[in-house]
Amino acid sequence: MSLTYNKAIELIQSKGRFYIDLSLDRVKKILNILGNIENKINIIHIAGTNGKGSVSATLAKILESAGYKTGLYTSPHLIDYSERIKINSVDISQQKLADYIDIIISIADKNNIHLTEFEILTVCAFKYFYDNKIDIAVIETGLGGRLDATNTAEHKLLSVITSISTDHTDKLGNSIEEIAYEKAGIINKNSNVIISNNNKGFEIISKKAKDCNSKLYTTNDIETFYDGKNNYIKYNNKTYEFSLLGLYQNKNISLVLKAVEFLNNNGFNITENALIKGLKTVKWPARLEFIKEYNLLSDGAHNPDAALELKKSLDFYFKDKKKIFIYSTINTKDYRKIAEILFNKDDLIYYYEFDYKYAVSFKEYSEKVNWLNNIHKINESEIINLLNDKNLKVLTGSLYMIGSFYKKIGKKDF
Repeated sequence: MSLTYNKAIELIQSKGRFYIDLSLDRVKKILNILGNIENKINIIHIAGTNGKGSVSATLAKILESAGYKTGLYTSPHLIDYSERIKINSVDISQQKLADYIDIIISIADKNNIHLTEFEILTVCAFKYFYDNKIDIAVIETGLGGRLDATNTAEHKLLSVITSISTDHTDKLGNSIEEIAYEKAGIINKNSNVIISNNNKGFEIISKKAKDCNSKLYTTNDIETFYDGKNNYIKYNNKTYEFSLLGLYQNKNISLVLKAVEFLNNNGFNITENALIKGLKTVKWPARLEFIKEYNLLSDGAHNPDAALELKKSLDFYFKDKKKIFIYSTINTKDYRKIAEILFNKDDLIYYYEFDYKYAVSFKEYSEKVNWLNNIHKINESEIINLLNDKNLKVLTGSLYMIGSFYKKIGKKDF
């Protein structure tokens, strides 16, 4: 009898959601037993501190719009683990994911291989994509790059590295150089990599590409603009509607368009119509996502650079709007620095104590960020009532919190 979905999730969570033992040995052993399926898939690998989810989702949507059967593997999820693994924008079913988890854990146990939660899910994604004979997979790293469980394929079609900033410093290092070194670890020998010219880790990444005899494609930011209703980009003297808000998206979309250019020069056929459709229809929830029904903007800005980009975008898109912040964070984040960037001292902030093991309590937060004058604790029932307020609500600080919030309001359309 196969595992139920709930039992499968209990099983992988018992491996420790935040248990991280950075090494590729365990994943490679499992994949070797499975016949090295990761090397039988066309893979575009995406790493970076900020923007890798937007780049992954947009590129996958364009490929899907061009008629390619496209796999997408991202993390974390907002509500359900099945969100992480998609083919042509459709989540893997809960029962199918449970079946794959059962298969992978059984193999691991039989061969005395201890896999983490993320490693199990990564192998599930590879096997699901291989079994379904996809044309191409867009794979987002979980943490870092060099020793990330996704970094096992020997011959990737393309690697893309998004913006680099300080995050997960306990695992990746305290400097931009150290973090860039880890992200650059996704570059294979004799491969292809795309990066923006203004990436903070450019020197480290370009050196890694040179050492690997890999071709480095660089790009500059692309102009984006907003007409009060829709978001647009200008590229090759043409204007395209782009569904994702955010001033920072100019960095992300430049990487996507360079990847499209690369693919078209290497055997793919992504038409102008496919590009138009993909840019217009892509969704990436909780990243400057505006929910009109509640006059609510959600963005999982969880590190200082992401907070700065959110601040810039709020000033650009909603400059004259009164804002109410709904905020929470987890204890692995530099939330004091984030507060200095994101909040003015008199901003109205409701601190949401959501049910999560690593969530920072209101007491701890208010003590450590004690210069805020107008911050209040809010519980789950009160937060639902707050949705009726006519002012713009900004939900931010933690994707885990946003997922909890979405679950409460019954949002599932992503």
